[in-house]
Amino acid sequence: MEHSIILDFLNSIFLQIPGLNRGPLGSENPLVKGMIASAFGIVGVAIALNLFNAIIKRKMVDQSKLKRLMRETRTWQKERMAAFRAKDQEKIDELNKKSAYMNKMNMELMQINMRPMMITFVPMILIFYFVLPHLFAYTVAVAPMSLNFVPGDFFQLTCTAAKVAESLSNHSHICNHVNEVYFWAWYFLCSISFSGIVMRLTKTTMDLD
Repeated sequence: MEHSIILDFLNSIFLQIPGLNRGPLGSENPLVKGMIASAFGIVGVAIALNLFNAIIKRKMVDQSKLKRLMRETRTWQKERMAAFRAKDQEKIDELNKKSAYMNKMNMELMQINMRPMMITFVPMILIFYFVLPHLFAYTVAVAPMSLNFVPGDFFQLTCTAAKVAESLSNHSHICNHVNEVYFWAWYFLCSISFSGIVMRLTKTTMDLD
């Protein structure tokens, strides 16, 4: 699940980089009308894209090899951490002899996980820029509280009072109420929520159990 969360976070950051878009993603006259329909519609999109990612991963990744490499690296990391805590220098020296081999294994793990990402990342970006902005409004849900936990204005999930005032003054209809959730943010939250379930159903989870 960690891999999926990191990918979704990077995708969301990518969408917010200045210059890559001409403003908030969404439409003033979307094809899907109403917050309820939009919220459930984006849930469906999130599940579909998670399934797409999982299918590509199953086709491209040897799951048994992946789990074997993960198990071996995690075992070494736990043993090394335990040796450091126990201040067992002899054990530390013994484990350090395998550092080069473990670095090679970690690099192989990264390459294994990157291969499906190279295929799925571009379609997801194209969907965000050329499909979803026409289907949904700028905001598609209302949160009971602010979800802007990251300091600054760069990574905001919900509308602030300042954004609402700016929207009203410009007649842009982007933020109508405080704590409305941007459509890309709602997708981000839905994708995280369903990624673990999809990965377990498709047996592409990163868990070793």
